[in-house]
This record gives sequence, structure tokens and C-alpha cells, in this order.
Amino acid sequence: MSAHTHRHEDAVARYFEAWNAGPDARAKAVAAAWTNDGGYTDPLADVRGHEQIAAVIAAAHEQFPGFSFRLSGTVDGHHGTARFSWELVSDTDGSAPVAGSDVVTLDEEGRIRSVYGFLDRVPEGA
Repeated sequence: MSAHTHRHEDAVARYFEAWNAGPDARAKAVAAAWTNDGGYTDPLADVRGHEQIAAVIAAAHEQFPGFSFRLSGTVDGHHGTARFSWELVSDTDGSAPVAGSDVVTLDEEGRIRSVYGFLDRVPEGA
């Protein structure tokens, strides 16, 4: 496995840590994952900077309390870009009403510059 692959996997691991962080740990986790001017774009959000990214994560937890984001499959990366799929999984019954795929770009230190997210599965009526 090349160093490049580890770089991508490490960045994605920090990304999931941020998405799954509780309110007290969220700001620090977002800062560890993203560059200062990093962005996050999906069909429902287009934000930049740590505070706005943390707010999007907080809103997801409010909409889906008791759920965790999990990697689905493996991370595929080259150069400063990685792609991966994820699911939003219920901590109680294991159901996954939401799933998506993200493409992230990284800086030289492996922090996220940008995220482009796509929703592959959403709940009925959402």
C-alpha cells in the first residue's frame, strides 16, 4: 500500500470523526479534518469555514438523532483527491435510511480543502 493511499484513508477517517463527533468535540474534529477555508457542498448545503461546516454536521445530528456516519466500502484515492461511499446508520437497529458518495480534495498536509457530496439514498418523503 502506498503512502498516498494512507494519506487518503487518514483524511477520510478524520472526516468521519468530525461527522460523528458530539457537540463538545465537534469544533476540534472539524478543525483537524478541514483546512481553515475548507468547504462542504452537497444537494442541501454549500458552506465554507469550520463554523459553517460544524453547523451542517449539527443539523444532520438534529435531523437523525442516534445515528452514526459510517464508511461503506473502501476509499479510492489518487493525487490530492479521494472518493468513498457512506451510510447513515441507526445505533439502535442498524437501519441505514441515508447513503451517499463523496469526493474530497486534500492539501499537502492531508487536510480537506473541499467536499462534494451526493445523496444516493434518502428516506421516503424527505
